[in-house]
Parts: sequence; structure tokens; C-alpha cells
Amino acid sequence: MILWAVLGGFVLDALFGDPAWLPHPVVLMGKCISRLEKFLRARLPKTPQGEVLGGGIVAFCLPVGTFLITSLVCLLAARISPWLGLAVQMFWCGQALAAKGLVQESTNVYAQLIKNDLPAARKAVSHIVGRDTEALTAEGVTKAAVETVAENASDGVIAPLLYMLIGGAPLALTYKAINTMDSMLGYKNEKYLYFGRIPAKLDDVANYIPSRLAALLWVAAAAFTGNDAKGAWRIWRRDRRNHASPNSAQTESACAGALGVQLAGPAYYFGEYYDKPTIGDALRPIEPQDILRANRMMYVASAFALAWGAAAL
Repeated sequence: MILWAVLGGFVLDALFGDPAWLPHPVVLMGKCISRLEKFLRARLPKTPQGEVLGGGIVAFCLPVGTFLITSLVCLLAARISPWLGLAVQMFWCGQALAAKGLVQESTNVYAQLIKNDLPAARKAVSHIVGRDTEALTAEGVTKAAVETVAENASDGVIAPLLYMLIGGAPLALTYKAINTMDSMLGYKNEKYLYFGRIPAKLDDVANYIPSRLAALLWVAAAAFTGNDAKGAWRIWRRDRRNHASPNSAQTESACAGALGVQLAGPAYYFGEYYDKPTIGDALRPIEPQDILRANRMMYVASAFALAWGAAAL
């Protein structure tokens, strides 16, 4: 049943993505995180230890609550009818994946770049990146879009796929809960340096194996799509640790090597400058078409993950 749910979810995401009118579990997760954070900050000591404790409580409650609630719903649906149980799992598996949405948003950035509408391109890329975009050049916008496709290929597509192949929709949505916590709380700034510590570490653990598998799948996808697989392997081996996170540079380095471009480097987040290392070699200037190339590799890597995971079941 899990295999059919995963296959159906993959097709649903590929066809429809995440329609804006449809309620999404990640939105609900975000609201729960915000309310729980506010509740805990008002009651726990405003000390580093108190903030670490608060973040730890969030990191326990949200994933455990997500797994228990979604498992219960799937179980009840399956008891009513096996077909209803399959439909619920399939629907949630589709919502746990972000391939279609990632392609749509990054392609919108590409469309603005080829029209030479830099303000519109900056606005479009701001929807999918966390960095400040107001002063980005066209090259900076392109890099940001390619980096986002590469990084989210792991935590937005391949990692959820792997978790749902193991534990169906409940485990995939539990992973999404962990990933959402990191996105909201995992900043190393004054507000979240301590509160976000445990959620960020939990996300590192949850992504450790999937991110490395995703990088290897990206190397295979580079060969399949006519990009530089040898370059992807070489840069992944060399630059996969060029990030504060142990996981974020895995697929990004494979993507940079496959395209023969340089990614990452210094960036501004909430007005604060971060001197991040570069990833890859600038064998040629990056260009808008690299966004489309990255999208193709992302889809092929995802299809490989699905095929190999299905074969292992």
C-alpha cells in the first residue's frame, strides 16, 4: 500500500503541485510553531538555558504530534475503507513533495531574467530564498535560484520521498515538521541562537543520510541529462562541506560541478552580512538557462530516488 501511495503522491505533485486554495499541512505546522514559541517564550526564563529548553520542547512536540495525528487519521481512514486509507496517504504524500512548486517558482525567476526585468526577477526569487534580494544583480538572482533548486531537491523532494517509502505519509510529514522547524527557528542570529539550536540539530540528523544520497542521485542525473557528471562528482567530493550546515552543500556542490559554475559565496540575511564560502569553479558565467538545467536534474534525480526506492520495497 505504501508503494502505491508514494507513486500516486509523486504523480499528484508532478501534475498539480500545491494549489494556493488547498490547505497545506506545512502552513498548519508553521502556525503551531509560532504559537508554541510565543507560549514558551512568555513562560520560560529568558536565559540561554531557558531558550534551549524552549526550543527542545518545540522539537519534541511538533514531530511527535505530527506523527501521532497523521498516523491516527491514516489508520481510521483505512479501517473505514482500504481505498480511503490509500487516498489519504496518497494525498498527503503529494503534499509532502515540493517538486512542482519548486519548478514553477524557479521558472518564474527565469522568465523575468530573460525579459531583462531585474526588479521582477528579484521579487520572484525572494519567494523561494531566505536571503535579502533587493540589491542582487542578474547573476546573483540566477545563482540564488539555482542554489535553491539544488538544495530543495534534497529537503523538498528526495528526503520526503525516502521517508515516505519507509513509513508512508505519517513519516514524510514528520520529516516536513522537522524541516519546517529548522526553516523558522534555525537561524544563528540573536533571536534564535539558543531557541533554534535543538530544532536545527534535529534537522541536521534527519537530513544527514538523505542529503548524501540526494547528491549521488544528482551526479547520476547529471550524466542522464547531458551535464558534467565527472565535474559533479569532483566538486561534490571537494566542496560538500563548504557550508555551516553539514547537509546544505551536498546537492549544491553536485549541481555546481554538473553545470561548471560557481555557487554560494557571501550574502545578506535580514540586513546582516554573512561571508559564506563559494562552491564550485567558475568555468563559465552562470546564465538563466542554468535554472532550467537544474530543474531537469532535480526531476531526474527524484525519479531515480523513486525507482530505486520502489525496487527496494
